[in-house]
Amino acid sequence: RFALGLALLAQHITHKIKLTTIMCCCCPPAITALFYLWVRSGFSKDAVAGALVFFPPDPPLYKFKRIAANGDVLPDIDDEAENLEEGNGGGGGTEESKREEDDDDDSDSDSDLGTFEIDTKSSHKANNDANHTNNQQKVSAEVRRQRRKQREEARQKQRQEYSQDPIAAMTDRSNKLRLRAKRRSKIDARDDTNGVTYQFVPDIATLGTLPSFHGTIQAVKIGPQKRTGSYIAALLYKLPESEITPNTKTILYSHGNAADIGAMSGLQAMLAKNLKCNVLVYDYSGYGESGGIPMEKNTYRDVKLVYEWLVQNVTKHEHNVILYGQSVGSGPSCYLASRRCNVGGLVLHSPFTSGMRVLTPSRAMACLDIFPNIDRIKKVKCPVFVIHGQKDQEVGIEHGMALHAAVPEDCKRDPWWVRDKGHNDICDGPDIVEYMQRMNKFVKSLDE
Repeated sequence: RFALGLALLAQHITHKIKLTTIMCCCCPPAITALFYLWVRSGFSKDAVAGALVFFPPDPPLYKFKRIAANGDVLPDIDDEAENLEEGNGGGGGTEESKREEDDDDDSDSDSDLGTFEIDTKSSHKANNDANHTNNQQKVSAEVRRQRRKQREEARQKQRQEYSQDPIAAMTDRSNKLRLRAKRRSKIDARDDTNGVTYQFVPDIATLGTLPSFHGTIQAVKIGPQKRTGSYIAALLYKLPESEITPNTKTILYSHGNAADIGAMSGLQAMLAKNLKCNVLVYDYSGYGESGGIPMEKNTYRDVKLVYEWLVQNVTKHEHNVILYGQSVGSGPSCYLASRRCNVGGLVLHSPFTSGMRVLTPSRAMACLDIFPNIDRIKKVKCPVFVIHGQKDQEVGIEHGMALHAAVPEDCKRDPWWVRDKGHNDICDGPDIVEYMQRMNKFVKSLDE
């Protein structure tokens, strides 16, 4: 989806405008497209990244059922509602307005993104309302086919809009995401005040039957973010208490750019079950049930917030946390690993050296580069396991190899260059067995 959006944008610019007076005629079309979008957005790096990198599933592949403190089921959040009822926002005064402005801020200020200490007195609350995967609703094959058809029609409509005027489509999408973020912030703040809890409801009609899990699945909203005021949706796959030991690991999973925690729910259940560990997967700002806006800096804020909650409420010790980043998720995972010297381990699944390097080796637009993993991986102090498909056409295997080569020698673990696999299919089919075996070997090695 990233490549499609960029290709259509470049095509549109080639036919609609001439930038030869601004840029060299030998610049690759991708660079020209990015440059134009950057200028059109008022020289906003985050606007470029948000438009071209982040593609939340629409509609999401799950929802959080809202449960009031008295047990009543509350209405689902309507992101398309034009107005919120007065008083439902949990505020609306000066502080909330400032947070909304901060969430829209595309400036380069990152004062809240430096090193940090775990606040053991934090007020983040765990949601104790857990539900089992065994209670899934059965959906007929015909309903699943219809749901997939509807999603494909929606994707086709989006492609047509992009092909007609990519700039207008991206601008419209950005405006909708900002409005959604403000609505979500108000509702989530009110729910937090009123003690609302959540239950995970996957889109079984699209996903099909999910693997069973003998532990519990705990749906939580973690927040608010200190800077933006938004809350982050997460799922904790937790082992039964009888299976938890002082050395039990918890995987903090950062997913790809076109997934959400519903789409990843099957794999997370299998990881927890086969590796005998807890798994915490979360949605980035602007994805699924999370508030906020999808931007590079917000992914850093998201992973910091979730990591802090995880240490406080689940692992108690940072060395029992394994950071796992898939594709775009390698960005926030490398960011956090380079700043937390006590983290237990890092798994990079189909990672890239940096966002711009996926498009072109040219450094002509290095000022727009995002997720500089190749620089950050050199600073990690934990064991690193790199996984990459040899036939990856979206992020070439040379990215994974370069990252592995840059890992400090005492932190390197044997990589897995997966034969006959691409970007998104490493865990598909029979290869899931070898995947689990290699992951299990890596997890066990952390205690050796």
